[in-house]
Amino acid sequence: MRLILRSALFLPLCAAVALASGCATSPSATGGQEPAPPAEVVEGSGMVLDQGDGAELCLGPVAESFPPQCRGIPLDGWSWDEAVPENSSGDVRWGMYAVQGRYDGETLTVTTDATPLALYDPEPFPWPAGTGTAEEAELSRIGEEALGRYGDAFLSAGSRDGRLEVVVVWDDGTWQRQADAEYGDGVVVVTSALRPMREG
Repeated sequence: MRLILRSALFLPLCAAVALASGCATSPSATGGQEPAPPAEVVEGSGMVLDQGDGAELCLGPVAESFPPQCRGIPLDGWSWDEAVPENSSGDVRWGMYAVQGRYDGETLTVTTDATPLALYDPEPFPWPAGTGTAEEAELSRIGEEALGRYGDAFLSAGSRDGRLEVVVVWDDGTWQRQADAEYGDGVVVVTSALRPMREG
């Protein structure tokens, strides 16, 4: 199965015709319950991009241009005085960082100085043991559905070990339970790009 990615500019699926056709572009439009924002501090890693109007943490695709382009989570409390940009072009500054903060569902409020990814040793994301049994055609179909199902929270989807991994900005287990109920246990693995910060 091909890897399905959200647009690097985070354009919602069928945004151009949403008003005319009623096409769903957010999880709430699907009728399903959305994850609650995390109560604890979370961390995420990716490109921090500031195009002159505030820094954003891009957890998904980044357009390969110069300077790069992406749209991500707005960062409240981000300071380039504490995190020197790795690159700059005019008013645009960017770099790869691990960022910790409190996420309210829209904005990540930075609580600790960011760590350059070159100095960051992330723990692997958890993955079920064994091999899934779903057919590739079924995983492809579910992956195409995921692009619209999770709205702006969707980052990517791709098959792995006979399962479909769907990466979203944040899930507290709500979307995983919904996927298990709809497709069966172990068919879809919902991975949260933001996760509770490690202790120590």
